[in-house]
Amino acid sequence: MYKVMLVDDDYPVLELLSETIEWEKLGLTLQSTHENGASALDYALQEEMPDILITDIGMPKMNGIELIKQMKEKNPLIQVSVLSCHSDYEFTRQALLLQIQDYLLKDTLNPEDLTSVLTGLKKNIERENEKTKQETKLHQIASQNQESRKREFIRKTINQPTGQEKEWYEEARSYGFDVEDNRYIPALCFMQNYRMAKQLDQPEDQLVCSIQRVVQDVLETYETKGIHFAFSLKEFFLLFPYRSSVKSDCYGIMMECVSAIQRAVHSNLQLSLGCVIGEPVHSQSSFKREIEHLVKNKNQRFYIKAGAIEKKQPDARVTEGLFNWYDEAAVAMRRLIIERNQPQVKQTVHEWIERFASERYSFEAVKEWVLKLLLDVKMKLKALQFFNANYSEEVLHEEVFAIDTLDELSAWLTDYFDSLLAAVVEITSQTRRKEVLAAFQYVSAHLEKKITLEEVANHLFLNPSYFSRLFKKEVGETFVEYVTKAKMNRAKELLEQTVEPVGKICERLGYDNQSYFIKVFKSYEGITPIEYRGEHV
Repeated sequence: MYKVMLVDDDYPVLELLSETIEWEKLGLTLQSTHENGASALDYALQEEMPDILITDIGMPKMNGIELIKQMKEKNPLIQVSVLSCHSDYEFTRQALLLQIQDYLLKDTLNPEDLTSVLTGLKKNIERENEKTKQETKLHQIASQNQESRKREFIRKTINQPTGQEKEWYEEARSYGFDVEDNRYIPALCFMQNYRMAKQLDQPEDQLVCSIQRVVQDVLETYETKGIHFAFSLKEFFLLFPYRSSVKSDCYGIMMECVSAIQRAVHSNLQLSLGCVIGEPVHSQSSFKREIEHLVKNKNQRFYIKAGAIEKKQPDARVTEGLFNWYDEAAVAMRRLIIERNQPQVKQTVHEWIERFASERYSFEAVKEWVLKLLLDVKMKLKALQFFNANYSEEVLHEEVFAIDTLDELSAWLTDYFDSLLAAVVEITSQTRRKEVLAAFQYVSAHLEKKITLEEVANHLFLNPSYFSRLFKKEVGETFVEYVTKAKMNRAKELLEQTVEPVGKICERLGYDNQSYFIKVFKSYEGITPIEYRGEHV
């Protein structure tokens, strides 16, 4: 509802209008009544500004002319109607000069007249609101079109060969930067916690617009003449003027402005931005080369800390040595999950992350390493009958490869293993005898040794014959069959992930006779270990 303020030093008039007008029926609310202009102005400034002002002209402390003038300075769109007498002609003339919307003569005043005036004033407000809404919409469309053109300009600059310099420089100048005659420092800002962004209520295109508004507000506040270019949903460029002078700290000013943008985006949208700063550019070719490098240097962006600002580094991607400790990591994680050791699982993930960061492995290789380990762990747990996998390989692949930073990967892995542990706990607490679960854990921990039924039964303080019947009843296969299947799955892993000879693998898995091991493997897989390795390496 629109708010109305009544001001008149004649109290009976205030009382009459307050009580006889059906405010709610008109879609209005009587905000307040006042007997002088000073009281009305103080209320409007301290409490809330009305949408409609009905005021007398001749009043003590502050007359209606001054009240209208000051109210319109604070709210130019306020609708005003004056209550006047014939003797107030000069005041009325001054009020008309202030572009009031209507006036009423007190001598002939009746509630029906005011009702009609209020209805007209309300329609004026609605027309103004609709006009403002349309203007805002047109401005947004124009702004979005401008941003779309700027985004396409950057993309074309990166993806197309250098050429047509005259047209390129003209278009660049139309966006506010003249790289032909001036130097600029480019910076690439990028969203670091996109998983959180996806959880926000607003659609992706609105999120981009929200970030653009925040960035533009900060740039205008700092008056750096910085220029903003959206590039993708997660990325945008900033260009800052650069002058090589001892009197001008261009990098310092730019970093202060970028820090303010990071704080504003985090405060308004709860999103973290990282930033990589390039070298100064002074031509079409240097501009293209620099922003292309910033976009493609994803390895540096992968390892940058949350909210950090770094200068551009060489795009070095290390892969050597990453998979040397894979097997050890996979075995350890399977054991910890089976043991439901959540604190150690988190510590192990932390150690992985620290190792990735210290070696600066290629981010693509890190994602492949993580994805392979997750799939292997899930397959092994499923083979051990701990639970059925909920994530498909495609979904898991999509989740891992959508991660852009090491910090985000760390958080994702922690959440993932928490859910995995919860699934294991749920299954183990509901559907398995404790003795069988303990047997599973024992087999997993001693898989690379010779395991006998009697050995496990003694470990569980059970009669071997009773344990054998219990296991077959609960699992649906004999204990020997279960152990053999687990060892063959482990043999396949070793054949795929190591270069150890078949004899070494046979010995490692607790088999005394290599010929027997090969026979068992072939009966289980349909081909020999050598043939399997040839197909999978």
